[in-house]
Amino acid sequence: MPSTEYRRYVALGDSQTEGLGDGDDTAGLRGFADRFAGHLEAARPGLHYANLAVRGRLAGQVRAGQLEAALALRPDIATVVAGVNDVLRPRFDAAEVAGHVEAMFAALTAAGTHVATVTFPDLGRVVPLARPLAPRLAELNDRIRDAAARHGVTVAETALPEAVADPRMWTTDRLHASAVGHERIAAALAHAVGLPGSDDSWTHPLPPRTAPTPGAAVAAELRWAAAFLGPWLGRRLRGRSSGDGRTAKRPDLLPLTAGSTGPETTGPETTAAAP
Repeated sequence: MPSTEYRRYVALGDSQTEGLGDGDDTAGLRGFADRFAGHLEAARPGLHYANLAVRGRLAGQVRAGQLEAALALRPDIATVVAGVNDVLRPRFDAAEVAGHVEAMFAALTAAGTHVATVTFPDLGRVVPLARPLAPRLAELNDRIRDAAARHGVTVAETALPEAVADPRMWTTDRLHASAVGHERIAAALAHAVGLPGSDDSWTHPLPPRTAPTPGAAVAAELRWAAAFLGPWLGRRLRGRSSGDGRTAKRPDLLPLTAGSTGPETTGPETTAAAP
């Protein structure tokens, strides 16, 4: 289907797709899926868009809780982004996680949907304490690429550009993209599916910034561990998820301008989180 003919877009996933890091629960979340919907609307006005993502969901939970609903909406295009929450769990089976993702690829493409996905950056480039996760992420990315090739799924290689290691691409929790990061992901998807006017500018570095001193960097790591790592570990030990009790923010296919889910921004480089 030509890119200008996409009329129905459905997003499946976890917190990144829901939009954490781009807005808040009071003012509303935007995120890469909302922003990608904006790119689709610009190419073909009249887009209808649904976002089924819920924060904290594992890949198997995304499949179990969102795939059937997505198929019922008969999308022309869908994004499937899941697996990072699995990577962060003590017990991680890359084949099992990728199997859930591939099952979603298979079901959606068999229904005639153009599916797009992304690869995941090495979190150790942003959070030094996460460096041991690099082999897990690399294996998951390879399996996602292989599954995508088998089903004709478009892959936006968001894991690769050096710019992803820039702190301004991430929120202070360092696990979710900032508004700038979400805009870059949306632009990467637009480029990958060949939308008119898209290009590789999403891979370009952000403007130069002053690097923190070694002491400031160490202090930032300690603040991060206290503010974010500790509470996250606490939830894991209690068997709780940030998505407990939550439902999809936009479960129905609506015109993009209806049921707005987040704040507008003036451009991809104007809302960067503080380093």
